[in-house]
Amino acid sequence: MIYASNKGFLSLYNLQFLACNKSLLKFIYCMKLSQFRFDLPLNLIAQHPTKKREESRMMVVHRKTGEIENRTFRDIMEYFDDKDVFVVNNTKVFPARMYGRKEKTGAKIEVFLLRELNKTNKLWDVIVDPARKIRVGNKLYFGENDELVAEVIDNTTSRGRTIRFLWDGTDQEFRGMLDILGETPLPKYIKRKPEEEDKERYQTVYAKHEGAVAAPTAGLHFSKELIKRLEIQGVRFAEVTLHTGLGTFRPIEVEDLSKHKMDAEYYNIDETACAIVNKAKEGGQRICSIGTTTMRAMETSYTAQKLLKPSEGWTNHFIHPPYNFNIADALVTNFHLPKTSLLIMACAFAGYDLMMEAYKKAIKDKYRFFSYGDAMLIL
Repeated sequence: MIYASNKGFLSLYNLQFLACNKSLLKFIYCMKLSQFRFDLPLNLIAQHPTKKREESRMMVVHRKTGEIENRTFRDIMEYFDDKDVFVVNNTKVFPARMYGRKEKTGAKIEVFLLRELNKTNKLWDVIVDPARKIRVGNKLYFGENDELVAEVIDNTTSRGRTIRFLWDGTDQEFRGMLDILGETPLPKYIKRKPEEEDKERYQTVYAKHEGAVAAPTAGLHFSKELIKRLEIQGVRFAEVTLHTGLGTFRPIEVEDLSKHKMDAEYYNIDETACAIVNKAKEGGQRICSIGTTTMRAMETSYTAQKLLKPSEGWTNHFIHPPYNFNIADALVTNFHLPKTSLLIMACAFAGYDLMMEAYKKAIKDKYRFFSYGDAMLIL
């Protein structure tokens, strides 16, 4: 049977009929952005993390039975057995948000570093705000004593620019200056300035490879102690890398989801991760993806036998219903905002109706949403 809509299945007879009418088949299969709208009270968007990482609440959604449980994240140990595998995203967030002054006028300009384009020449892809004030040739000064200076050398989008930092020191010194002058890139819906605790809490405990401008938030619920207890229980951990960019959170502006284009993000899956995952799959153990970024990386790199394969590159893979997942059979994710690619992927994994029911319950039970919010385990 093949899933056709959020209400049921197509019979073989109807499928043969629709195969002769591709436009009608596309209409039935393609879900619309408006179907992922719901009313979210703003007070449910978490502004601070929980006191301890594993103390977040956790909703457990069972796809086979439709059962929904209310638990605490540390209870995740009860749902997995010896030799099951958790796949995590070990990307590390860097202090991507900076504030500079425009030459001559002294106007305050927010500069959000997206990615380094050329390490030798210190070229960066950035977003500036307000963009209308920033033109090619302008110089920007950072720090009380102008410790960093950058020149705008190109326009990329309406708010995007390419800038070159004018720096004569070593790369290590330059990185140190970015750490000093940049701040933790908390999302805009967190209505406060970054605090000292955010340097630690807006980062997973297993973060290794710097390059993300947003945390892989499903992983924020894991403490070192919880990971150790899971390992003692026999759960294995495999690490992949996907540097989360702003594109993951960019608003979807098309009603037809098949027409949405994700921004490309760098990922890397090595042979060690593949060996751990594939051994578990071949042995009948479960593979749990910790986060949607981890899931996107794995769904970018699999074999015809539905095994994980090593690869490195850029992915703009947008997962939306209907979709057949190839690697993971469980997913940990946070509660997401309406009409986002993150919510849409969760619906593809759990099923649209069940996920919308779970979100309705989450709002009723006052779960905390988004980056610093609570967790959902989909089995």
